[in-house]
Amino acid sequence: MNFLQVIFRGLWRRPVRTGLTVLGIAIGIAAVVALVGMASGYEKSVVDQLDTVGIDVVVSNMQGGIMPKAFEESVREEIASMPGVGEANATLMQMLSVEDAPMMVVYGREWESFTWEQLQVVDGRMPRDARENAVVLGKLAAEVLGKKTGDKLQVEALEFDVVGIVDGKSVLENGAINMALPRFQAASGYEGRANFINIRVTDGLPPEGIESLCRDIEARHPGLRAVQAGEVVGTSQGFRMAQAMSWSTSLLALVVGVLGVMNTMLMSVFERKHEIGVLLALGWSRARIMSLILCESAVMGFLGGVVGVVLGAVTLAILEQTPFVRGFLEPDLGWTLALQAVLIAVAVGIVSGLYPAWRSSRLSPSTALQG
Repeated sequence: MNFLQVIFRGLWRRPVRTGLTVLGIAIGIAAVVALVGMASGYEKSVVDQLDTVGIDVVVSNMQGGIMPKAFEESVREEIASMPGVGEANATLMQMLSVEDAPMMVVYGREWESFTWEQLQVVDGRMPRDARENAVVLGKLAAEVLGKKTGDKLQVEALEFDVVGIVDGKSVLENGAINMALPRFQAASGYEGRANFINIRVTDGLPPEGIESLCRDIEARHPGLRAVQAGEVVGTSQGFRMAQAMSWSTSLLALVVGVLGVMNTMLMSVFERKHEIGVLLALGWSRARIMSLILCESAVMGFLGGVVGVVLGAVTLAILEQTPFVRGFLEPDLGWTLALQAVLIAVAVGIVSGLYPAWRSSRLSPSTALQG
């Protein structure tokens, strides 16, 4: 019987116990895949949106909260006149419960600004002007809300006409409700206020020029933060919080998995004292005995990792269709995350097997054979 046969024979000795241990690891890994995949999907959705709209710099007020606080819309005019700014426009964005949908992204966009350019009409039309009491829905938002062109939509205290359905070329844009800035300001009670200034810099402005522009904006407007589009997610308090919650919850699930594997391997060592004694008597070194136990626990970790990735992928697919996620982000499960998850599972298996392996190597052949 070779080394691999001994490993799988040991795992198959108690198939139910081994299977439950693998399942415990799989649940922990599924939590890692689902939570990290959601956080990664959020990051990807925001980056795709900013790239689709063509925004170079985002100005907001993030003091003391996850969502940007509203500030005077007139700031947009001052920023637009600064050197290096090609175009600047104001946006009011809120996440609201709209009719039967628990959470929707609603945009009030400055009329005739470049943030309307990427919205391609697939049904109906765009609003005629900034005064029309009208909204256009991203195609995902229309599905979630069950609305079509010609329907009415209640947003806060006002009712709007749905005049068009649009393809925004990104998940966030397609999941949003869009209207002219003055109409949303009136509906939400934020007259004359916005919470984002979106900037396109002048053509040919070098990276150091963009950094200088961000510093100048923050110096002129204390309390506001100017961030290059590529850094928005990484510097977001909300994203950092989501990442921390994802990994802390995953870590707790993995600790439970470590304890489960350790318990299984310790029981296996105690049950197999006679077998280990025979192997020692046949000339197996203590290091090889330790390797045997570690390999068994690593194999359980690997199996748990593979099953966990599958469970995590299924969980993400289900979450993607829920009203709380659809239209906000597209969960991201790539090969990199899958490989990381399996490697984490193998590491969990190895760490869990260290103490049982050490205990097995301490057995003496005579005592083990007597057992």
